[in-house]
Amino acid sequence: MVLGDKTGLSDSKILLGISACLTGMEVRYNGGHCNSKLCMQTLKDYFEFKPFCPEVVAGFGTPRPTLRLVGDPNQPTLSYSDDTDSDLTGQFVEAVTPHLPGFDGLDGYILMKNSPSCGLERIKVYQENGYAHEKRTAGLFTQMLKERYPLLPVEEEGRLHDDALRENFILRVYTHHLFRTQVMSEPTAKKLIDFHSEHKYLVMAHSQKAYKEAGQMLANLQQRPIASYIDEYFELLMTALAKPAKRKGHTNVLLHMLGYLKKTVEGEARQKIADTIEDYRVGNIPLITPLTLLSHYVDMKGTEYIQAQRYLEPYPAELGLRNNL
Repeated sequence: MVLGDKTGLSDSKILLGISACLTGMEVRYNGGHCNSKLCMQTLKDYFEFKPFCPEVVAGFGTPRPTLRLVGDPNQPTLSYSDDTDSDLTGQFVEAVTPHLPGFDGLDGYILMKNSPSCGLERIKVYQENGYAHEKRTAGLFTQMLKERYPLLPVEEEGRLHDDALRENFILRVYTHHLFRTQVMSEPTAKKLIDFHSEHKYLVMAHSQKAYKEAGQMLANLQQRPIASYIDEYFELLMTALAKPAKRKGHTNVLLHMLGYLKKTVEGEARQKIADTIEDYRVGNIPLITPLTLLSHYVDMKGTEYIQAQRYLEPYPAELGLRNNL
């Protein structure tokens, strides 16, 4: 993996969990697979994948009858589609639960859409009359995964073909990885403060509210054990990044960062950057254009503080994730 200095990441690939069928493994109910070109061709140079099929682990066999969720949408049971009286929930949970601790080292998970076990959302829950309830839910395995790892970045492969959702997921993966390895591995107040200092503008782009709350939290670090602050900050951080930043948030951050060049970059050049940011704000150009221009001057004339902002390069630029935002 080739990374700029701003990312601060090692050359080792980040480990992601993935529905096994997306890797080309023939574990689908019909004995087939759903090999993902996005994962296996585009993303494989940056991530190592840990494939897992909960239905195979549960012993349902391949091929097997199709499965569905039935009953109460708030607590559905798993059954075969052709035998709704076959409650497979206990067998599934008992088989999958021992594997959950093995996901401790993951920094994200890519799931198969529309699966009663692995679907992220909008999964149908069928009623006794054969019709689906109007309320949808997540697959049974996904519910177990999110309950155990509520801050883990999780996304469906199908949704990753959307530019904004793909960028946001990978942003969260890299941020999760950095916090887990740089702060949580050996937690200290200094490491937490340093992390926040480098991620201030990344958080600001997504949520002004979270940006202010994080600052207030870290201003009172002496009042509680550091472990409690780290857990609270991590939740605030990952919750703030849970949805893609809007154009308004990016514009605000770009202008804030431009302010740090006031004393070192001549007015004409700063106005050119400001004009490019405005072109982005109104939707004429993608984010990468003002960001590249600003980064050029930050690298040459910026302070160490502004150069260290991970907003400028939160993941490898080679991924091209900001080209279409």
